[in-house]
Formats: sequence, structure tokens, C-alpha cells
Amino acid sequence: MQVQIDRGGCIGCGLCAALCPEVFRMAEDGLAEVYEAPSGANGDKVLKAAENCPVSVIHTEK
Repeated sequence: MQVQIDRGGCIGCGLCAALCPEVFRMAEDGLAEVYEAPSGANGDKVLKAAENCPVSVIHTEK
């Protein structure tokens, strides 16, 4: 699975980092970033983060 965040639309709520800290983190500028590629073990959490992002800026591809 591949995951990207459209940082231009990110509001920095931190939900993705809270749901899946293995893949997402909050950068120094206060916006979320992908810092580790998702693995099979955390794919469900990545999808949950994408589905629950309040501004829909997390995009996944299988």
C-alpha cells in the first residue's frame, strides 16, 4: 500500500498520527506527514486514518 498526504490541505488536527503513529507523525510545521511506508500489519489503521481525516487529504493506493 502507498499513502500520501496533501499537506497543502492539512489542518494539523493530529488524528492520523494518533490512529497510526507507525506511519504518520506531526512535522515541525504542525502539519501531518508520512514518515514510514505502511506495512501489512498497519494497513487497516492507515485506511482508518484516511477515512476519518476531517479534510480528506490522506490518499491511499494498493
